[in-house]
Amino acid sequence: MKIGLCNEVIAALPFEKQCEMAAQLGYDGLELAPMTVDAEPHLLSAAKRAALRKAASDAGIVITGLHYLMRAPAGLSITSRDAAQRAHTVDVMRALCDLAAELGGKILVHGSPEQRKLEPGFEAEGRKLAIDCFAAAGEAAAKAGVVYCVEPLSRKQTDHINTIAEAADIVTAISNPALRTMLDCSSAGSTETESIPDAIKRWLPTGLIGHVHLNDPNRRGPGEGDLHFSPIFEALREQNYAGDYGIEPFVYVPDGPTCAARAIGYVRGAMEAVTR
Repeated sequence: MKIGLCNEVIAALPFEKQCEMAAQLGYDGLELAPMTVDAEPHLLSAAKRAALRKAASDAGIVITGLHYLMRAPAGLSITSRDAAQRAHTVDVMRALCDLAAELGGKILVHGSPEQRKLEPGFEAEGRKLAIDCFAAAGEAAAKAGVVYCVEPLSRKQTDHINTIAEAADIVTAISNPALRTMLDCSSAGSTETESIPDAIKRWLPTGLIGHVHLNDPNRRGPGEGDLHFSPIFEALREQNYAGDYGIEPFVYVPDGPTCAARAIGYVRGAMEAVTR
C-alpha cells in the first residue's frame, strides 16, 4: 500500500523538485496528472518517459499511476457523437495505459468531468458511447498490465457517472478485471446516500474498487473539513483494502506545498490510530 500525492498540487515546481518534495514530506509516490507534464502526454518521447522515471527513482519514490486523464490533449470526449473525436479520445486512453505502465504505475483514474458530459437530448446515446470507450480502455489496460478506474464524480462536477453504483454498472457490464471503479471521498461524501464507511463495506467485497482518493467534500485536503477519516480507514482495514491511495485536494490553502504537508501528516496519523 502506497500513498501518492496527486502532483498537480505542487505542479508549479519542476518535476524533479516535485519528486524531492513528495519524498521529504513522507509520500511514497506521485500520482501523475498527464496534463502537468506535456500538452500531448500520450505522445511523450522515450527520453522524456525515462527522465520522469529517473526523477522519481532518484528521489526514492514511485509514480503510482495517472489521473485526470482527459485534460490533455484538448478536445477529448467519451460521449461525443462525433466519431472522429471519439476515436481520437480512445487512442489517447489506450496510449495513456501504456504510459502508466512504462512509468511504473499500476492505476489510471478516469475522472475528467468536462470530457464525459452528456449532450442534452442525446443522454442515452452518450452513455452507450462512453461504455464503448471504457471497454476499449479496459482492453488496453489489460494488455499493459494496469488497472483503469472509472471514477464517480459529484453532480456539481458532471451529469454523468455520479455514484459508485453507476460506475459499477458500467464495469460489470464490460466484465474486464482490468476495468474497475474507485472511491473518491470528496465526491462520495457529496453524492452517495450512505456514509463512506458503509459504502466501503458494501462495495469493497465486490472486487470492483481499484483505488481510493483522499479528500474532503469541501474540496480541500483530508483533515481540512468535516469528514472524519478514521472511520474510513477502519472500514478499509476491516475489508482488507490492499490498494494504493491518492491524496487529491483541489483547493490549496495557503498554497500547494503547505496543503500537501498537512495532508500527509493527517493521513499517516489517522491510519496509525486505527491500527493500534
